[in-house]
Amino acid sequence: MDSVLVVLGVLSVVLFVASLLIVPWLVARLPADYFAHRRREHPEPAHPAWRMTVLVVKNVFGVLLVLAGIAMLVLPGQGLLSILAGVMLMDFPGKYQLERRIVGQHTVLGALNWIRARAHKPPLVLDVPDDEIAH
Repeated sequence: MDSVLVVLGVLSVVLFVASLLIVPWLVARLPADYFAHRRREHPEPAHPAWRMTVLVVKNVFGVLLVLAGIAMLVLPGQGLLSILAGVMLMDFPGKYQLERRIVGQHTVLGALNWIRARAHKPPLVLDVPDDEIAH
């Protein structure tokens, strides 16, 4: 029983420190209009093997962030922001709509914009008028 508590304590500290470093870095790197468009288009990498490698690495790292975020809901750390960062890294159908729904929550958007302000980045924009959307 004592070893389980020690492992949970160490895991808690590691997740807390990792979330303090990784999540703000990821949030600051987002373009301000990342959530502003109805759809997101990505350029295709030149080589299929490179695309598959990037896809696998992003999805594995995204799943790890989501799992860490879930753990941080009960342990110290930035649980919701870690879950959001993990979801943003993963590729699955309906991901963009889920991201916009999560970021549309007042407290989440406020936390993200606070992190961006500390990094001297402009706040996130959620909606762009239809006439500004490139077709």
